[in-house]
Amino acid sequence: MIEIPPDMLTSEILRAIIEEFILREGTDYGDYEVSLERKIEQVSKQLQRGDILITFDPATENCTLLTRHQFQQYSLERQQTSTNSNDGA
Repeated sequence: MIEIPPDMLTSEILRAIIEEFILREGTDYGDYEVSLERKIEQVSKQLQRGDILITFDPATENCTLLTRHQFQQYSLERQQTSTNSNDGA
């Protein structure tokens, strides 16, 4: 999985990735409805702070957003899998 810095994307592509993620996740915001624009704004701020990352998986050719913790966990698991497979060779 590859991290894609948001500043490497055009604003149109960045917005499309954020919008697709929001619509796919169907996040529940509690007792009141939050507009799509507000959700996009919230996710954009999280990206700017580095709380979430844009990732691309070459194996599945999918782009998604992960928390920094999720990305680190994935990277650690992949590293452990790689080390274990090399031990058996």
